[in-house]
Amino acid sequence: MEATRRQWPLHAGLLLTWFVASFGVVFFARDLQNLLPGWPLAFWYAAQGALLVFIAIVVVFARAANRREEPDPDFDLQAFGRQTRRYHWRFGALLLGLVAVLLALAAAERWGLHKAWIAGIFLSATLVVYSIIGVYGRTSEATEYYVAGRRIPGFYNGMATAADWMSAASFISLAGGLYLQGFSGSGGQPGGLAYIMGWTGGFCLVALLVAPYLRRLNLYTVPDFFAMRFGGRWPRLIAALATVVVSFTYVVAQIYGVGLITSRLTGVHFEIGILLGLGGVLVCSFLGGMRAVTWTQAVQYWVMILAFLIPVSWLAYKQVGDPLAPVAYSQQLQKIAAMEQRLMDSPLEKQVIAEYALRAERLESKLHDVEHALQTERQELRARLNAMGSKADDEVANQLRRELAALPRDVAVARERWTRLAQDYRERARPLGGLAPHARPFEGDPNGNADEQDLFQTSRLNFLALVFCLMVGTAGLPHLLTRYYTTPTVAETRRSVAWSLVFIALLYVSAPALAVLVKYEVMAHLVGQPFDALPTWMAQWSRDASLLSFSDVNGDGILQFAELRIGPDLVMLASPEISGLPYVVSVLVAAGGLAAALSTADGLLLTIGNALAHDVYFEGDSSKAQSMRRVMWSKFALLVVALIAAYVAAQRPAGILYLVAASFSLAGAAFVPAMVLGIFWRRATRLGAVGGMLTGLLVTAWYMVINHAGVRSYLGLMGDGLWLGIQPVSAGLFGVAAGLLATVLLSLVSTPEPTPSAYEAAVRA
Repeated sequence: MEATRRQWPLHAGLLLTWFVASFGVVFFARDLQNLLPGWPLAFWYAAQGALLVFIAIVVVFARAANRREEPDPDFDLQAFGRQTRRYHWRFGALLLGLVAVLLALAAAERWGLHKAWIAGIFLSATLVVYSIIGVYGRTSEATEYYVAGRRIPGFYNGMATAADWMSAASFISLAGGLYLQGFSGSGGQPGGLAYIMGWTGGFCLVALLVAPYLRRLNLYTVPDFFAMRFGGRWPRLIAALATVVVSFTYVVAQIYGVGLITSRLTGVHFEIGILLGLGGVLVCSFLGGMRAVTWTQAVQYWVMILAFLIPVSWLAYKQVGDPLAPVAYSQQLQKIAAMEQRLMDSPLEKQVIAEYALRAERLESKLHDVEHALQTERQELRARLNAMGSKADDEVANQLRRELAALPRDVAVARERWTRLAQDYRERARPLGGLAPHARPFEGDPNGNADEQDLFQTSRLNFLALVFCLMVGTAGLPHLLTRYYTTPTVAETRRSVAWSLVFIALLYVSAPALAVLVKYEVMAHLVGQPFDALPTWMAQWSRDASLLSFSDVNGDGILQFAELRIGPDLVMLASPEISGLPYVVSVLVAAGGLAAALSTADGLLLTIGNALAHDVYFEGDSSKAQSMRRVMWSKFALLVVALIAAYVAAQRPAGILYLVAASFSLAGAAFVPAMVLGIFWRRATRLGAVGGMLTGLLVTAWYMVINHAGVRSYLGLMGDGLWLGIQPVSAGLFGVAAGLLATVLLSLVSTPEPTPSAYEAAVRA
C-alpha cells in the first residue's frame, strides 16, 4: 500500500477534477447558455466536453501511476509486444474482410438481390465468425475460462470492454432516449445527457479507485475480493447474490434487444427471435468462457461502431454537408429550437393536445368508481351490438365485438390500465406531445413562481442523481470489473481502462448527434405531411406500437408532432431508412445492435454462471482436482440462467434503457461502498462489509419496487411515494448512502478480523 499512499496527491487532484466536471459545471447549466461558435455551452459540455475531461483524467492517471510503478520482473515485455503486433495483423485483416463483405452486398443489392438474402447472408456471416471464435477458444482450464489466461493486451481488452459496455441500451436505446428527453428529460423521465455523462464519468472511478487494485490480487470474480479481503463465508455469498441480481437485471435487457433485432431481421415472432439470438450468445460464453468472449467482443466492437457511425455520418452529410456529425449538428440544434417554438404556438398542435386532455379527463372520471364504469361500458357495448340485429356481421358489429373483448376483465385490471392510459394522455397533453425542449437544461424556471422553482430544483436534482448512480454503478458492475482481470499486469490494466473510454467515446459523442439529426428530419420532413403520403418505413415499423405509433387525433388528415410517438428503440434501428440509405446499411445496423446485445449478454451470463458455480457452489476452491468440475458447473449455471432470462425478457417487463439504468443503481449500492472502503480503509470489517452490501441492495430494490406504478396501484397506495422527488431509476442514490453508512458504523462497532494472509501477500506484491 506504500505505492498507493505516494499516489494520494494524484488521486485527490484527479478526483476533485472529476467531481467538478461531473456535478459542479452541470449544476449551473441553466446559467451557461452562452453560445460557443454555434453551440449552447451547457449542451456542448454535457454532450462532449465532460467526456473529454474524463478521458484526460484516466489517461493522466494511467501514465503517472505507471511511471511510478516498478516494472514486473517476470513480465516479458518483448514477447508481449510481438504477440500484440500479431493481433494487429489479424484484426486488420478481419476489418478488411468485413468491409469487403459490406461492399459486395451493397453491389448485390444494386444488381437486384432480394432483401431477405442480404439480411440472411450478413447475419449468418457475423454469427459464423462469432461461433468460430467460440469453438476455437473452447477451454476447460479455470484460468483461461475465468480470466482468459491473464494475457490480453490493454488495447484489445479496452476494445472488448467497450463492446461489453456498449450494450443494447447504448447502441439501440441511447440515441432514442436523447431524442425523447433532450438535455435533461421531463416529468418521470429524467435523463437525457445524464446517460452520456454518467456512463463515461464512471470510468474515472474504475481507474482511480477499483480496477488496478483488484487486478493486483489475481482474482477470478468480484466476490473473490470480498472473500480475500474480509475472510469468512458470508462476504463471498452476499457478493455472489448481489452479482446475480445486478447481472440478471442487466441481461434481461440485452436478451430483450436480441429478440427485437432478430425478429426484425428474420421476420419471426419476438419470442422466437429471442431463442435464435440466444444461440449466438451461448456458443461463445458456454464453450470458451472469458477467453472466447474477449476476442468475440473485440470483433463485435467493430461491427457495432461501423453500424453506428455510417448512418449518423450520412445523415449529417445529407443535412449539413459535413459527415463529422459530432461537429456538424450544432446548426440543426438551433433550427430545432426554432421549430419547437413554432409547434408550441401552432393551433393544430393545440387541437391535438386538447383532445388528449379530454381523453385523460374521461378516464379519470371512470377511476372515481371503476366497477360502475366498467359495468356501464360493457352493458352499453352489448346493447349497441344487440340493437344491430340482422346487421350483426358487418364491420361495425365486428368492431364492437373487438371493443367488448378488449375491455378489462375485472376491476383491478381496469384500474391499472385506465390509470396508466390517463397518465399517458396527460403526458401527451403537454406542449410538444410531452417532450422537453431539446436543448433546455432542466424543467421549470429558477426565476418563476414557487411551483416553477420547485420543478426546476427537482428536475436538476434528478439529473444529478442519475449521473451519480450511473457513475457509481459503473465502478461496481461485476461483469465490467472482471474484464480488467484479463490483462497481464496492473500497468496494462490502467492502460486498458483508458482505451476502454476512448473506444466508448466514439459512439457516445455520436449518439447526441444522431438524436438531433433524426429529430430535425422528423420535424422538417414528416410533420405537416398528409397521412396518405407518409413514407413506407413508418407503416412497417408501426406494426409494433411500442416502437412507432401515429393516428389522426384531430381528424384533419395531416400528421402533427403530438400525433406521432416514437419509441426509444426505433431511432437508431430505423436511422438508415430515415436517411434513405441502402438496405444493406439497415442490415448492418441490425447486426450492430445484435452485436451490442450479444457482447454484453456474453459477459453477463458468464459473470452469473461463475458467481453461482465458483463463489456459491465451490466457494472459491481453486484446487486442480476441482478445476474442471468448477468450469463445468459454471457452464451449466450459465445455460440455466440464460433460459430463465429469455423467459423473463419475452414478457417485456420494461424498456431496455430503464432496466439497464436500474442495474447500475443496484450495482453501485451493493458493491461500491464496501469495496472501496475495503481497498483503502484497513478498519473495514467483515460485519461492516456484509451489512453494507445488504443494506445498499435492499434499500435500492425496495425504493424501486414500492414506487413502481403497477405495485402502487395493486397495493392501493396514494401519491408517488418519492423521497425528495427522486425517480426510482436513481434509487441507488439512497442505497449508496445507506450502504456507506452501514459499512462505516458496523465496522466501527465490530472487532476487526486479522487481514487474511493471501490478501496481505497480494497487496505487498
